[in-house]
Amino acid sequence: MKVLALADSDSYLKWAASLLDDLPPDCVTELAVVRTPITPSAEQIAAAVAGTRASAVPVLSARALRRAAERLRPDAILVACTGPVVDVLVAEVFDGLRPRPVFVTGLPGISVPATEKAWLYRSGCDLFVVHSGREVAEFGELAATLGGGGAVGLARLPFLRDVPAVEGGNRVVFATQAKVPRRREDRESILRALDRLAVSRPDLDVVVKLRALEDERQTHNERHHYERLWRELGLTGPVRFAAGPMHEHLASSAGFVTVSSTAALEAIAQDVPLLVLSDFGVNAEMINLVFEGSGVLGTLDDLARGAFMTPSPEWCVQNYFHPQGGSDWVALLTALVIGPRTPARSLLDGAEHVAARRRARLRVEIPPKMLRAGYRAKRRVRRYIRALT
Repeated sequence: MKVLALADSDSYLKWAASLLDDLPPDCVTELAVVRTPITPSAEQIAAAVAGTRASAVPVLSARALRRAAERLRPDAILVACTGPVVDVLVAEVFDGLRPRPVFVTGLPGISVPATEKAWLYRSGCDLFVVHSGREVAEFGELAATLGGGGAVGLARLPFLRDVPAVEGGNRVVFATQAKVPRRREDRESILRALDRLAVSRPDLDVVVKLRALEDERQTHNERHHYERLWRELGLTGPVRFAAGPMHEHLASSAGFVTVSSTAALEAIAQDVPLLVLSDFGVNAEMINLVFEGSGVLGTLDDLARGAFMTPSPEWCVQNYFHPQGGSDWVALLTALVIGPRTPARSLLDGAEHVAARRRARLRVEIPPKMLRAGYRAKRRVRRYIRALT
């Protein structure tokens, strides 16, 4: 089986590289990054594929991706991208490939609750991959209601597969999230709680784990970067800011905290006590609804006191910690490749979506020189990017 995989951001690239590692060793695989305004840096690309079988990962334009597909003639194309990019790649860039490959897509992290938007953009794909029995059920219900799309498959989250042993230590890790909380004052309150903890507990090494440095792009724009806020607040506690693989930070951790991050699951897998902050709400908007009933929801006061928690075993079984043998996405993919199938039907086909797809196509065709062009061109690009995000 030949599989071409492509991603448009650092988080999707990590996910794509890990999914390729699920495939049998005799599969022929290629991995590339599609050039968009959120293309990860060379350093981010290297970090995303570290430890996987992916080697050189080129950054390609839409036309180059089409040529790569025509050369490889893949049995399947894994489209690990943000929604609008998935739609335009499948519907336009790869349209007319013969033989038609199986199109695989999905979401790289926590996907509760299932949303119509996520399904609509990816409804032209034959296999939709998620990571818990709860997510399979929720997206299955959406598929039955809305139509379109294909099978919903189950995989284990990449960072929950081969979890390194925890050595124990004195580090407390706060994992940032680009999208939430949105308000500056909420982010400032988190930094103040971390400052209080660091000052009151000098035995602890308090670290803010950044998803990206201030000058690096990521899947979602981060308006209020934590490191910049720390400088502006003038806080003086011994709090450090660091990037790098999460598992390295957790290996010497005594506690973990986040507002909403898949890294909370990594902490659970490594038996690190944790807190998921509930001060800003527990709902879909805060992307933490999945942690209801987990036993790890806590407050900023808990954080300042260093009061971390352990999750409910019952919750773990239902959410992301299913037995390894329960993952079925590779079997579903194999069946789609070798058996007869009806190609998925996108719910975004139709005249009413032509203009939106035209705008989305720009996302995979904007040359770097346009981003460096004059004010008027830059303004058009900014308007387009805001419309998508």
